[in-house]
Amino acid sequence: MLRGTAAAIAIALSTAPAYAGSSESLLQRLHEKGILTDEEYQALLAEEQAEVAAVAAAPAPAAPASFNPEKMVTMTDSGIGFNVGPATIKFAGSVNGFYVHDNPDAAGPTTAVIGGIASVGANSSAVRNGLLPGFLVVNVSTQQEGWDIGATFGMYPGINSAAWGTLGANNGGQPTALATAGIDFRQTFMTFGRKGLGTFKIGRDIGLFGSDAILNDITLLSSGPTGGNVAPANTTLGRIGSGYIYTDFQPQITYSSPTFGGVQASVGVFQPLKSLTDGTDQTNGAPGFQGKLTYDGNFGGVGARLWAGGITQKHKSVLGGSYTGKGVDMGAKLTVGPVTAVGYYYTASGLGTTVLGLFDTDGAGDPRDSDGYYLQALATFGKVSIGGSYGESRLDYANAADALANPTLVDTNSSWVGQARYGLTSWVTLIGEYIHSKAEAHNGNEASSDAVALGGILFF
Repeated sequence: MLRGTAAAIAIALSTAPAYAGSSESLLQRLHEKGILTDEEYQALLAEEQAEVAAVAAAPAPAAPASFNPEKMVTMTDSGIGFNVGPATIKFAGSVNGFYVHDNPDAAGPTTAVIGGIASVGANSSAVRNGLLPGFLVVNVSTQQEGWDIGATFGMYPGINSAAWGTLGANNGGQPTALATAGIDFRQTFMTFGRKGLGTFKIGRDIGLFGSDAILNDITLLSSGPTGGNVAPANTTLGRIGSGYIYTDFQPQITYSSPTFGGVQASVGVFQPLKSLTDGTDQTNGAPGFQGKLTYDGNFGGVGARLWAGGITQKHKSVLGGSYTGKGVDMGAKLTVGPVTAVGYYYTASGLGTTVLGLFDTDGAGDPRDSDGYYLQALATFGKVSIGGSYGESRLDYANAADALANPTLVDTNSSWVGQARYGLTSWVTLIGEYIHSKAEAHNGNEASSDAVALGGILFF
């Protein structure tokens, strides 16, 4: 039996963390100092070596029989989401709200403009969404048999109560007790593609014509012209109708090519849209078509995105008449240091103004021409951004008879926007904005309004 000191050392060795060679070294030093006799040293050394050999020879613990790595749930490398089984599921969302005060011209015979974006009437205050409603987008993606496959669902709820009608959540507002907000289910689409082949999309998503105009508009994160502030609808107008025609979210089958040297092409077949103005019903036997060409690159330190697009759709009245709505647009976004500038222009016939098919023809089904543009700049210094923009949309008469029948039809809608942003966090941006809107009719009538918007927007 070991004497007391040796027994204590044996117990200490058995309970200490195991580090390779550390126990043998300690025994050797104790033996050299005379604390351990030769017999004690040899006995303890033999015990230590036997324990190390036993640990080394022991088999590794087996994984539980039920363990299956394919059933593990892991975080995605970026964004908010998780990998589960063969799929990656990601979430993106936004919430915003603004206090908007609008000060319009008084209603009267000289301020009447059919199709004007400027408010008329009394002052109004509202707590409302900006140009964006809130949204929650869910994307599911996977790879199967060499194909990259995805499904996307985008729900866009507003904070204001909706007056339900033919336009659903995009009808006018109903600011009364017991009313409810609307959900605009804008996105439901699938994608499939391969590297080097491109990507196909089937479902409902943003259009091609005019999409870059709104996606690069600084009022997308704020308010812009209110589009009616007394009974707020799901969104404000932003620069819709005073710089571009709203692209809209539309049923489509589109193809986007791979990117070659920064250039990408997209073409699509779209659900034909009925006119919002043609007094007769339409039986559109052919679909609509849209296309877009984009370039992303850098010129000597100047970041650039250039784009050009087109749209065409034939409309056929049940009475036998027909016309073709068509248009082209182009734009550029340039970034130099802290400053980003955007310029955009469109010209069209039979598309109308503000939204697709609004005031696109006269009462006889003859198409009206339209065009518009906007210019903007945004400078960012740390957390603070200052920007401004001006834009206008113009609508012509179809013919002399149209001019006689519609003297107060809008000629030009325009707006000035000044904006300041503060990045409170990586998710939250606080925004203040001043908006001057003006509507001019062909007969000389004019209406203008001045609005202030204060609020914030969150993205995740």
